[in-house]
Amino acid sequence: MAIRPILEFPDTRLRTIAKPVPVVDAAIQALVDDMFETMYDAGGIGLAATQIDVHLRVIVIDLQDEEHAPLVLINPTFETLTDTLDEMQEGCLSVPGFYEPVTRPERIRLRAQDRDGSPYELEATGLLAVCIQHECDHLNGKLFVDYLSNLKRARIRTKLVKAKKVEATS
Repeated sequence: MAIRPILEFPDTRLRTIAKPVPVVDAAIQALVDDMFETMYDAGGIGLAATQIDVHLRVIVIDLQDEEHAPLVLINPTFETLTDTLDEMQEGCLSVPGFYEPVTRPERIRLRAQDRDGSPYELEATGLLAVCIQHECDHLNGKLFVDYLSNLKRARIRTKLVKAKKVEATS
């Protein structure tokens, strides 16, 4: 297992649309293991392969609570099960230090494959539903900042670019 570097906004590679995983093999399982290690090291609850510059439809999620086991989502799709929307503060390992309210459907049905390639379905609400939608957005080249106003997104971009420049000169 290895900790991989996480791409940060505004890196254009985060806009790459991920390709389906044709077969779940040892290489995909190793990727999943690296993703969990990377996510835990960064203190996150979800990570899409796109965020580590691997453009395959793979996600790991661990809400780190008593109710939910860690999840592997390979080739995930979801459908909305309600018109009710939920607003929740979202953050992102690719947009470090920023948290903003985002409105998303409250209840979804996920279809995916697990670490062994076996298909499964689950219904999700609350934080799990938000996390699944957020990470699936990554696979489609979308970030949570895309739900914000142009002004807010530009301010976040400016601050992150400035922080990178300061970090590079330190």
